[in-house]
Amino acid sequence: MAIQALREQSYYVLAALLDGPQHGYGIIKQARRLTGGEVVLPPGTLYGALERLADAGLILAHGEEVVDGRVRRYFRLSETGHATLLHEANRLEAAARLVLGRVAAAVG
Repeated sequence: MAIQALREQSYYVLAALLDGPQHGYGIIKQARRLTGGEVVLPPGTLYGALERLADAGLILAHGEEVVDGRVRRYFRLSETGHATLLHEANRLEAAARLVLGRVAAAVG
């Protein structure tokens, strides 16, 4: 079965989880930090992505805690999620090499 390309926000959610389990706001902060502020995941976008990723088996629930009366749910990468993220990173790298090689050939 072929792995489908990830949506940009899903890619960065998975990337944010590479360092270990995170709650929603932690994922938002990590994605922003990893991209130098280029990627901002609004809560509605994040929670939609988390639901899709969980339904696809790419992330798993990793417990919850109550902080200031609010429940923080933690998520972690599944093995499939880790493999999918690596596959997508390699796909994007190959696509970038293709374009950059053609640009260099056209200029040179």
